[in-house]
Amino acid sequence: MTPSTALGRPVPEFSLPGGRLKDGEFVRGDYELSSQRGRPLVLAFYPGDNTTVCTKQLCSYSSGFEAFEALGADVWGISPQDVDSHESFAQAHGLRMPLLADTDRAVARMFGIAAPGIGVRRSVFLIAPDGTLHWKHVALLGATYQSLDKLTERLAAL
Repeated sequence: MTPSTALGRPVPEFSLPGGRLKDGEFVRGDYELSSQRGRPLVLAFYPGDNTTVCTKQLCSYSSGFEAFEALGADVWGISPQDVDSHESFAQAHGLRMPLLADTDRAVARMFGIAAPGIGVRRSVFLIAPDGTLHWKHVALLGATYQSLDKLTERLAAL
């Protein structure tokens, strides 16, 4: 973890292209961290679209989307694949959260989770409404992920 993304410190600004399903259509746009000020944000970094564990993880978060909304939180999925890949992934699984393309892994490097071979380590970062990093989990192997219950518990503590 770099000092700029340490717990309790403001998370540096970033912007990534992405998109989300809205009424069955994948709507593309740019997602800027600064647009989330005033709301908690879950950043779920995952190694790849349409892989077994990543699909289970994002489907879990999508099916529990109301639990995040009830806490006033947004969820962004971030991986190294491009927006076209994200569109296919979201459509195939009905994923309701924005999927962002960190194709050059610049944001993953900023968070200290870029990994040779797999691209990024499966990680979750909770950003408080004031833009500071509130909580993080970085998986060593990436075969498991943080559950919806664990994330909503951490969000409720904000």
